[in-house]
Amino acid sequence: MLNVSVSYAKRAALKKLAWAWLILLVMGMAWGLSFSLARIAATGGAHPLGTTFWLGTLAAVLLIAIIAARRRGISMKPKLIRLYLITGLIGVVVPNVIFFYAASRVPAGVLSISLAIVPILTFMMSAVYGLEKFALSRVAGVILGTVAIVLLVGPSESLPDPAQLPWVFLAFAAAACYAVLNMVLVLMAPPGANSFMLTCGMFVAASLMMVPIILATDSFVAFGWPWRALEWSLFGLGAISAIAFSLYFYLIDHAGPVFSSLTANVVTLFGVIWGIIIFGEQNSIWIWLSLATMMAALALVTPRGKDPARIVAEPV
Repeated sequence: MLNVSVSYAKRAALKKLAWAWLILLVMGMAWGLSFSLARIAATGGAHPLGTTFWLGTLAAVLLIAIIAARRRGISMKPKLIRLYLITGLIGVVVPNVIFFYAASRVPAGVLSISLAIVPILTFMMSAVYGLEKFALSRVAGVILGTVAIVLLVGPSESLPDPAQLPWVFLAFAAAACYAVLNMVLVLMAPPGANSFMLTCGMFVAASLMMVPIILATDSFVAFGWPWRALEWSLFGLGAISAIAFSLYFYLIDHAGPVFSSLTANVVTLFGVIWGIIIFGEQNSIWIWLSLATMMAALALVTPRGKDPARIVAEPV
């Protein structure tokens, strides 16, 4: 009887692990595609401000629909409203406007590599605030991440056009906003706050903030009919933002933060792959070396704890 129970538990654990990996891969493919969609929208004539507005608005609408379907509400306490505004600014408005400006000038694969510095910067900021303990392996990860950046921007043969270099640095600055966002959520989010609700509030606030900006700059992007690549890319960016964030929080709840931290690796890898498939991007050896080094850096920076198999096997 005991052997039967153990066998059933192992099968249940393997099933849960397989489900977690499936979600991780789907989420990585979707989020990785967003870099190519951003490039399609940017090269298709969409203004970065208008693109950011549609990303925030479509993501907000989809998330509100999900919350409504689950018969839940969005808390409008003053403290949370302030958090929505702060996260909407540094988590959606600023980084996406920068990314969309860079997207028309930088290959999609390079854009995805820039996002890989988010866990590294988050660890560094957490260490400064005393939220992370010193670990030699994670410090080595920070050093490798720096080496990866040097490999990407240092050699003159790395990028297809040396004129892209300032835009690559701008993409890194946009990625840094997400690291700041992580710290804001850790330091300012009320204990027990629903992360899904916070994400919805973030996108709603970002969308509202973008309205006066696009009206003042006349940067609204109108949807034509029938939909072309531009319209589909804008819709895809909003849908991916909503769905990927939802899957990410689901993965954290059901597989744990250690397993979920693999997201950065998968998104970066698929971002490069989608750039090759859609745009036929031919990356230099320096970009491949940068990607490999960044992957190694992410592996070292990833929090150490329970192994993924044990995490997904635990009851929720």
